[in-house]
Amino acid sequence: MNIAVLGTGYVGLTAGACLAEAGHRVVCCDVDETVIAVLRRGELHFFEPGLAEVVASNVKSGKLRFTADVAEGVRASYMVFVTVGTPSREDGSADVEPVLAAVSGIARAMDGERIVVLKSTVPVGTARRVRALLQAETKYRAYVCSNPEFLREGSAVADFMRPERVVLGVEDEAAGRTLRGLYEPFLPPDGKIIMMDTTSAELLKYAANAMLASRVSLMNSIAQLCEKVGADVEKVRLGVGSDLRIGPLFLRAGIGYGGSCLPKDVEALTRTMRDQEVDALVLEAVDRVNERQKRRLLEMVVDQFGENLAGRTFAIWGLSFKPGTDDMREAPSLVTIRGLLERGARVKAHDPAAMGRAAQILDEAVEYGEGCYDVLEGADALVIHSEWQVYRDPDFAAMHAMMKQPVVFDGRNLFQPDEMENRNFEYRSIGRRHVRGRVGAERLAARAVSG
Repeated sequence: MNIAVLGTGYVGLTAGACLAEAGHRVVCCDVDETVIAVLRRGELHFFEPGLAEVVASNVKSGKLRFTADVAEGVRASYMVFVTVGTPSREDGSADVEPVLAAVSGIARAMDGERIVVLKSTVPVGTARRVRALLQAETKYRAYVCSNPEFLREGSAVADFMRPERVVLGVEDEAAGRTLRGLYEPFLPPDGKIIMMDTTSAELLKYAANAMLASRVSLMNSIAQLCEKVGADVEKVRLGVGSDLRIGPLFLRAGIGYGGSCLPKDVEALTRTMRDQEVDALVLEAVDRVNERQKRRLLEMVVDQFGENLAGRTFAIWGLSFKPGTDDMREAPSLVTIRGLLERGARVKAHDPAAMGRAAQILDEAVEYGEGCYDVLEGADALVIHSEWQVYRDPDFAAMHAMMKQPVVFDGRNLFQPDEMENRNFEYRSIGRRHVRGRVGAERLAARAVSG
């Protein structure tokens, strides 16, 4: 099939490349000529494991190409995917104007029947608006479908190529069969295609992300209670997750969720509920807990060293909101780093993929190291934000020797408190006991004497 994909971000480029990998002829369109130029050079404008290889092989085979001429892409295709962004407005609602602008461009370019697939995350009722817009702006028939994406940054290629479920919102039976046929070859034996109306499909995406965000915030609240009463949140998590009614996913305590989906979608669904006069108290609380949790590591640092951090150096491991991506949107590391800089600290940071993006966002005072050990020399403490594999099994002896003080604030619970205590680190994590090692014990004794 000839397919056009409008938008070349995480969703659009992944979808286009994977559809080409399945044998379709795909043209990815973007109005940003700079991005198209980058893609035509065989480069990617963001980091996603495995995607560059899929793009390169399909460009070479001629099944995948790129253009800034949206009209040309639409005319060359029968099915058109819309994957442009829907950023948050000031009131928290999703801005669908980029989607409507893209659809208007489709209408102007149409020279016959088309299937228009909305893969962007859009508010309830957007498919109806798109259908009406197409009817008003073109004489040709357009079948509008909703196909919400469930790609996880860091594993987007695998998620598209072997989806656990595909959601299709359709209003026309023939278009539904065509779209089902497109996805069936991707399904693993236990995968499923779920068909429904477009309105339900639009709401489903927001509901799913709201549910995941709620689990994260609830577990982070439990973690704070664990710290107060002396419980271990990791043991609580294992017990809770063993309940078949609950399951183990999205129960890890940490420093809050970030990225391009959960924060924005929780906010947008909250706004929709308010507009429809539906009680949004649960989601409002989920968001408040998450914003508070993003400050947890900074609070630990201030509790340890005081408000004035002038003359102190802090090493940061992990900048992106999660491993496997360079996405800095709503990353908790931004809260910590800005708070440290505001208090006069020197900050040295490392991330396997996100340092370039971080440098575009953060104060120039932040220093970056090529390797994770490069940022440890002379550090008063190490602050961990992302659970990249390179951080999971470090050389603790080298760390101890390089740091001015062997103090670790771990926002992802990578290490065991008992082991860190035996290695003579002062170690604070999320929802677990604070271990002090010899250095921390000596500091407490010195405070007691001075007091």
